[in-house]
Amino acid sequence: MSAYFLAIDAGTGSIRAVIFDTFGKQIAIAQDEWTHLNVVGVEGSMGFDFIHGWELTKQCIQEVILKAGITPKEIIALSASSMREGIIVYDENKNELWGVANVDSRAGDEVSALKNTHPDMEKEFYASSGQTFALTAAPRLLWLKNNQPSLYEKARYFSMISDWILFKLSGELASEPSNAGTAGAFSLKNRIWDKEQFAQCGLKDLFVPIVESGEVLGRVTHSASQETGLICDTIVVMGGGDVQIGTAGLGANRLGDAVVLGGSFWQQVVNIPNSTTLCDDMLLRVNPHVVKGMSQAEGITFFTGLVMRWFRDTLAQGKSYDELEALASNVPVGSYGIIPIFSDSMKYGEWIHASPSFIGLGLDADKYNIGSLFRALEENACIVSAINLDNIKKFSGVTPTSITFAGGASQGPLWCQILADVTGLEVCVPVVKEATALGVAMACGVGAGVYASFEEAGKLIVKIEKTYIPNPNNFEPYQALKEKWIKVYAKQMELVYEGTLEPMWKAPGV
Repeated sequence: MSAYFLAIDAGTGSIRAVIFDTFGKQIAIAQDEWTHLNVVGVEGSMGFDFIHGWELTKQCIQEVILKAGITPKEIIALSASSMREGIIVYDENKNELWGVANVDSRAGDEVSALKNTHPDMEKEFYASSGQTFALTAAPRLLWLKNNQPSLYEKARYFSMISDWILFKLSGELASEPSNAGTAGAFSLKNRIWDKEQFAQCGLKDLFVPIVESGEVLGRVTHSASQETGLICDTIVVMGGGDVQIGTAGLGANRLGDAVVLGGSFWQQVVNIPNSTTLCDDMLLRVNPHVVKGMSQAEGITFFTGLVMRWFRDTLAQGKSYDELEALASNVPVGSYGIIPIFSDSMKYGEWIHASPSFIGLGLDADKYNIGSLFRALEENACIVSAINLDNIKKFSGVTPTSITFAGGASQGPLWCQILADVTGLEVCVPVVKEATALGVAMACGVGAGVYASFEEAGKLIVKIEKTYIPNPNNFEPYQALKEKWIKVYAKQMELVYEGTLEPMWKAPGV
């Protein structure tokens, strides 16, 4: 009998189920979009609809099995990942009470109150968890306590959304380091909850047990079997946060491995020891990796892919990305001095971005046109990535020797070459570029005993499609452009701070 893994990935905009064989080959995928709950009168609210979400999850599971043309008994293990920071709250009987998606920003007042009442608390918590208040669970739970006290009174547990999926399937409620760590109140060094952080915030103990990624959580329950069509013998394995388990799916499972994930947002991630001392400046986010003994320093570039989509659909009048790259390939390094102002480099402690704009435009249509604007956007994304990687190196002492580039952006050959030229590092593009579900399949394999570890799974499964070698003639011009961009961006931020322009985005409580 053939053997397969079922990977469930709960993203910000959709839920999907993917079947893989034990060699990492994708067999079938089923996906449904979902929307989050905008609560009337609650600014910034993006509640997680766990009722409809569970119906869509069951639907995807049933559909993917049908598409794959396999029987449920051939699925030997399943696991899940989800958007990080999204949480669900349960009562004492483990019934869902309340949930929010990762993009929920209703707790701005609570973030401000924590910062104003306890000026040193955020830095103290960051030193342990690598997280600031902006997206963590404590301010959101304080919002629940302040605004819906009857629900808070009933609350007994909270978990991440991937944990919730596995709980619905196995009946076992637990969390794991890579996603739980993004909720804050977590010790990077010890990979367990730091419960005292909730107590200092005025919150009660709502913590569930911690189980490592790749460990067996249980088996599919009888009730879940009836709802999904899965069989009760199927092993349920602990999964992880989408970025961390996605980097595992790219084979980045050793110290010093670096990944740039080029999606709607870009993440620059480097594996570092979990004993690394965190800096007071709070420039970077630090999360537990799915691999024991390691953390991941992370820089985030906001809206990169979304800006490209906007540019394609408006200024570029619907030209394809391939057409735009062809135009941009005829533009010299530096794009005639055009400087895009969108995402800043990562400043996690004061997360705010300048007002979107293009600086340095001229009136010569042969130079300042769709092609040069598009190349400037590609160069800018790589420059911000390079700054974040430089900051990771400065604080951790870890120097990457190459970059694995994945996500939709890695399908652009010009963009790949620019990233190599700006960073001065080889850029390796894997065959499988959307690796989150593959990382979940690896967790399934570790739990089922097919692979000894994530590292072994990566060596067996991950294949490189193409490697881009940096052009040394382009490196120095890009360093000069990087320094110029930093100066221009600082001036643009002055206009935001003085109130002349609105920021592109700012974190709750900033």
